[in-house]
Amino acid sequence: MSQPVAFWQKYGTLAQMAQAAVALLGFVAILFQINEIRSNNRAASARQAFLGYTDLAFKNPKFAQPDYDRIKVGGRDEQVQYESFVTYLLYACEEAITAFSGKREWQASCDYDLRPHLPFLCEKNAAEPAYLANYGADTQQWVRASLKTASVTSPDCKLRKT
Repeated sequence: MSQPVAFWQKYGTLAQMAQAAVALLGFVAILFQINEIRSNNRAASARQAFLGYTDLAFKNPKFAQPDYDRIKVGGRDEQVQYESFVTYLLYACEEAITAFSGKREWQASCDYDLRPHLPFLCEKNAAEPAYLANYGADTQQWVRASLKTASVTSPDCKLRKT
């Protein structure tokens, strides 16, 4: 005759169950840690990109606060440099806004920096609609909303004074 078996004897000793529980908690802790590391890396990368943009703006004030009409009649090199400057701004803002989605000050900073470039973006979008497709959907929506808010529309693409 066999003796009745307690429920825990079917699954192992109490020590084995405790060991399995600790291992499971450790695994969950590792998952949380990986997620935190990923988040911290994203934030560090976004800060670095925005710092790079800020340095570029400091070294190129003619692009940071552009006279776009003058840039358009300037040489090809200056036009390419300006387009690259705006591209870097959009990339840095895309990274910062994504990494710090809960912090409104990053969005406000990008909104402020984007405003003087809206005439260029309006003309670029009219001439080459695929240009904005280089960015994520949120960035495309942000640029289009900024153009609409500032009433910068094709064909004149002029920034209204406020």
